[in-house]
Amino acid sequence: MLHIIDHPLIQHKLAFIRDKNTSSKEFRELVDEVATLMAYEVTRNMPLEDVVVETPVATAKCKTIAGKKLAVVPILRAGLGMVDGILKLIPNARVGHIGLYRDPESLQPISYYGKLPSDVYEREVIVVDPMLATGGSASAAVDFLKEQGATNIKLMCLIAAPEGVKLFSENHPDVDIYAAALDERLNDHGYIVPGLGDAGDRIFGTK
Repeated sequence: MLHIIDHPLIQHKLAFIRDKNTSSKEFRELVDEVATLMAYEVTRNMPLEDVVVETPVATAKCKTIAGKKLAVVPILRAGLGMVDGILKLIPNARVGHIGLYRDPESLQPISYYGKLPSDVYEREVIVVDPMLATGGSASAAVDFLKEQGATNIKLMCLIAAPEGVKLFSENHPDVDIYAAALDERLNDHGYIVPGLGDAGDRIFGTK
């Protein structure tokens, strides 16, 4: 299922993220901020358990997050730009990494690295990547997670293309997609239109 998070603050910041005149410094800061805002919605259904807390006045019945909590798994390298935004809310989350790059001719994902928390199968996993373009990299990342035993997985991105949503949903119908925007299409080079360009290059200032 695709969830579009259209909170006004997210949409406002997304406009500046798209702007080609936004500097790398501002781009990184905005991606970080939007990731924090999106994390509120992505974690909305985390399980809770009852606890009793002593306040300065009396005893209070409260709720805390139950179980093993979260693992955040960025798809390298652009996904790194979204990790700190989530960790601001959930600093105890474990962080894994999946390294993939897209072959410029075939547009197919090529894997070069994978490192996950040892108990990833017990955690809710949020895979993060700013762009869901062809859907190939996200599908390959979730394939890897499932091979390691993960069963509770969500995908979080800034912008998605219809082609990527379709492919990913066909490959992983059990994984919900959270995006700030669904754009028009992919161009002949596999870039999202209108999109925001190459997220990795804009985050790290490499182009």
